[in-house]
Amino acid sequence: MKRTLAARQLLIILGVELITLTITPPPAQAGDRMELRVVDRETRRGIPMAELTTVDEVVYITDSAGRVAFDEPELNGALVFFKVTSPGYHVAKDGFGIEGVRLTIKPGSSHTIEMSRSNLAERLYRITGRDVYRDSVRLGHPVPLGSSPPPEHSNHNGKVVGQDSVQPAVYQNKLYWFWGDTNQLQYPLGLYRTAGAVSKLPSRGGLDPSDGVDLQYFTKEDGFARAMVEVQNPEGVVWIHGVCVVPDDSGQDTIVAQYSRRKGLTDALEQGHVRWNDSRQIFEVIQSIDLNKSWRMLRDHPIRHKDGSTDYLLFGNPFPVTRVPATLRAIQDPDAYESYTCREDVSGPTVLDEQLADSRPVRDADGQLVWAWKKAPPVTQQDERRWVKNGLMTIREAHYLPRDADMEDRIVQMHSGTVQWNAFRKRWVMIAIEHAWDKSSPSFLGEVFYSEAESAQGPYLKAVKVATHPGQSFYNPCHHIFFDQNDGRTIFFEGTYCNTFTTSPATPRYNYNQLMYRLDLGQQRLAEIFQP
Repeated sequence: MKRTLAARQLLIILGVELITLTITPPPAQAGDRMELRVVDRETRRGIPMAELTTVDEVVYITDSAGRVAFDEPELNGALVFFKVTSPGYHVAKDGFGIEGVRLTIKPGSSHTIEMSRSNLAERLYRITGRDVYRDSVRLGHPVPLGSSPPPEHSNHNGKVVGQDSVQPAVYQNKLYWFWGDTNQLQYPLGLYRTAGAVSKLPSRGGLDPSDGVDLQYFTKEDGFARAMVEVQNPEGVVWIHGVCVVPDDSGQDTIVAQYSRRKGLTDALEQGHVRWNDSRQIFEVIQSIDLNKSWRMLRDHPIRHKDGSTDYLLFGNPFPVTRVPATLRAIQDPDAYESYTCREDVSGPTVLDEQLADSRPVRDADGQLVWAWKKAPPVTQQDERRWVKNGLMTIREAHYLPRDADMEDRIVQMHSGTVQWNAFRKRWVMIAIEHAWDKSSPSFLGEVFYSEAESAQGPYLKAVKVATHPGQSFYNPCHHIFFDQNDGRTIFFEGTYCNTFTTSPATPRYNYNQLMYRLDLGQQRLAEIFQP
């Protein structure tokens, strides 16, 4: 009896071991996989987010080096057709008008697929989320990050799998990065009170921005990104905007921003200014602002500009139409704010929307528009469109209604972006997305345009598309001037790629994450459009 029981126990143990061995085979080695690499025909650089789709609709998506580690042993020896697509890129069509390649599946082999780029900007890599170089690592290739155990090169940095809209600042010889809502794997609800990270400047040992950004997240004990803004009321999400560095009364630099606690995109619950606490590594509220106030506060992406003897912060979305002296004291003083406007004076402590809607532009005795800095609300694209429609302004007089360089009669309605001074172009350059208001655009908030002007306030007369994301969003793009190379000829910008505000399916791993682009401002196409 005892022997029978012992035998059964042994069989159970052996069975468990056999089952364990069956469901956990040895991990595939690099040589067991076939390498597919999609590259830019011109630069030979790998193309991130290229999709290779089989006839039975199985989709493989390239990593940030443009690679797919193809591991389908059932198909070994088979001839397989892959349709190859990527936003802003294309492969040559065959005689039937089909874009793709046919490859024989062979483990350990390598195949390069060339795509021609129609984008003026070059997509470089995914900045946030896990497994940025997943396939390259599986194929045994060295990569800028994600190839070794140390936390600073983790495949899953900060346990982040998605992040919304970046706000950067150069502070204490480091780059500080702050994002909005942040996703995690363990539950659909993530962090909604701003996430943050730091990285090294390229001049101080950081990665070349062409290769990546090595982010070191501020995290909780469980390793997931922690809240960067401290507000007392737990209700709602907390976003920050207008992140910048200014001196306090003692002359010491500090990071400040505008915060907004809200129920969602439209319902604000609280707003004001926050200041970074170096010892606690968190933003603390320093000023609350009435919810009826809309423009006398930091916003968007402030830039520094000197006018006379005063150093100002300029900001607007994307046009820098508001300014305030660049000090901590001035930022908290509502009377210190001015806007660039040609609007007739609108009086009263609180200007109502209907008052602005009825306002008119001001002209001098010669009939010229009178633009000036005033303590009044700024002129918007909506104002200019209304004035043009009502015959109060010509399209050529508008500062914020650039025409599409590829369709001269078409106005590009800008949504969000940045303006920076560019040493190469010797002009103010704008990277912004279009808010599509007609069906001539392939996406609602996914088309990225470039424009430039002699003044930060414009006029911006033309705009040319530099990147496209059909059926997807790429909102809140930000030009990182601290990454500029070749005396400003090469610039870098990122934005939030996602299927929000669309009916399109999400792109696995890339959805709701930040993508980096590189743009050469010396291209012949740009020189032709924006002649001095």
